[in-house]
Amino acid sequence: MKTVLITGCSSGIGYTCAHGLAKQGYSVFATCRNDADVKRLQDEGLNAFKLDLCDSASLHVALAWMLSQTEGRIDVLFNNAAYGQPGAVEDLKRNVLREQFETNVFGTQELTNLVLPYMRKQKSGKIIYNSSILGFVAMSYRGAYNASKFAIEGLADTLRLELHDTGIDVVLIEPGPIRSNFRKNALAKFLTNIDQERSAHKEIYAKTLERLQKSGDSAFTLGAEAVLEVLVHAIEVKKPKFRYPVTFPTKLFVWLKRMLPTSWMDTIARKAGD
Repeated sequence: MKTVLITGCSSGIGYTCAHGLAKQGYSVFATCRNDADVKRLQDEGLNAFKLDLCDSASLHVALAWMLSQTEGRIDVLFNNAAYGQPGAVEDLKRNVLREQFETNVFGTQELTNLVLPYMRKQKSGKIIYNSSILGFVAMSYRGAYNASKFAIEGLADTLRLELHDTGIDVVLIEPGPIRSNFRKNALAKFLTNIDQERSAHKEIYAKTLERLQKSGDSAFTLGAEAVLEVLVHAIEVKKPKFRYPVTFPTKLFVWLKRMLPTSWMDTIARKAGD
């Protein structure tokens, strides 16, 4: 029975994967940053605990909580927790950009680094990062999130090289549009942190608000179960792939980026990002 630590389990991908893996017999340790969500997950039968990626002490406490129940073993870390900060790059204040990286990059990698000594001791383990289509293709007005996911991909690729022959696999899952609260949370961050009235992008932000407030899914949106399916494969297969694109847009952009010149890609990305 493999032990799996998952971050960001309050909703969306993390929530679905935590419940899905638990039903399949995995020993799941589900974490999220709000006490109320932890209690809700516990009431639903999950082994849940508080973990705030912006708080180093919280990472140490959460990992100790897990290891105390597994005799020091951790087979899989699924780095899922993240959020999106919309806004033009020139409207991103230093503290706003820092906050995006604290969760999506710094906290995620700190937790990974805390886990690695245990996996080295075991001579086995899987570090799985939930990245994004925006981890390899930039789209307008998503600069903070783009940059954070590009950074995660760079760290993951480097870590893979450094862990060669250790028995530890490093995997990137790259979802496109997935049904979740991502858009709702991004809207809150946009309204809180972006000064629309003073921005050179004021008129364009009307479209941003319309997109973030839009109800319903695009034709290519999949349920979080699509990520769960890939996650299970990455965990169970002896030698997982380095990258797993999820949803048609992600798979398409993998091919387009490989084949097209940058100027063509820019045109396509601008249209896709509207």
